[in-house]
Parts: sequence; C-alpha cells; structure tokens
Amino acid sequence: MDSGSTSPRPRKRADARRNEATLLDAAAAAFVASGVDVPVREIAATAGVGVGTIYRHFPTRADLIVAVYRHQVEACAEAGPTLLAASGTPYAALARWIDLFVDFLVTKHGLAQALQSDNVAFQALHGYFLDRLVPVCAQLLDAAAAAGEIRTDLSPVELLRGVGNLCIGAGDPRYDARRMVEILIAGLGVR
Repeated sequence: MDSGSTSPRPRKRADARRNEATLLDAAAAAFVASGVDVPVREIAATAGVGVGTIYRHFPTRADLIVAVYRHQVEACAEAGPTLLAASGTPYAALARWIDLFVDFLVTKHGLAQALQSDNVAFQALHGYFLDRLVPVCAQLLDAAAAAGEIRTDLSPVELLRGVGNLCIGAGDPRYDARRMVEILIAGLGVR
C-alpha cells in the first residue's frame, strides 16, 4: 500500500517488470559509458524500446537517474542473501557480493555529477543506499566471522566506505580498483 493511501498500488505484470529492468540496465550501462547526459534515444535503442516508452516510465532525466540508482541498489541488496545461501562458504559469498558492490560503485560514479546536484529527487538516495546495503553487508560479515573465516573487528560501514574509497580512481587506466579491492578482501582473513 502506498503510504497515506487506503488503496493498494497495482502490481506491474512480470513482463512489464522485466522490460523496466532491461531499460534500467541499458540506462546504467549508457551512463557509465557516456555519462548521464547520454541521449535518451541511445538508451532506448540499447534497451530495444522506443523513446516514448522511456518517457512514459520516467518523465524526466532525474526520474531515470533515480530509478537506475535504486534498481542497482536493490539488485545488490537482493544478491547478498542469495549468495550466502548458494556459496560454498560465507567468505566466498562476501567476496562475490563485494565484487557486485564494486560494479554498483562504478555505475554510481557514472552518476556522481548528477547525484551531487541540488535536484531534490537525489537527496534521499544516500540514506536509501545505507538502509538497504549496510544490513546486507552486516549479514555477510557476521556469517563469515561466525565461520571463523574473517577477523571480527570490522563494521559494515567501514568495509563499504573502504571499498568505495578504493573505487574512486576507477576511471584512471593506470589504477586497477578491482585489484585493490581484492587485496582488501584478502586482508580480511583471520590471522
């Protein structure tokens, strides 16, 4: 139910949700490759939809940027428990999740200029990011620590911030952010 409303919000059909996810993935890739000012027609062509479809879902560029950001946060948040259940060890799940988090950060850095603007649509995104990803990171860290695979003196916020800081230079061809993150994750092991 929508907050403040007494009527339930209609659920999107499965095909509509898949189409929207395809569109958001195409937009995220375009933002990374060409920046947030990439022409909407390029995003539409990559997604295999018409420009009108994008504007029907996202009337403004800010709406599209917010939707891409939220879509990527949700994908990262949903992956944590799935990886924990499917991986051989909690540490392996944590390492794979951090890899997905790095992918998210690369996209986020593509959105950085827009996210730092004064547009009111972007103001709540950082809180949303923390609310969704810190608990997932905590779950993964706790599981790996309980299994005796990693040190126990690291908070989820410290890890996320550390990974984020290592990813800042990802656009520089002389710097391999992913390698630096791998070194950080390897350093979490119990000594």
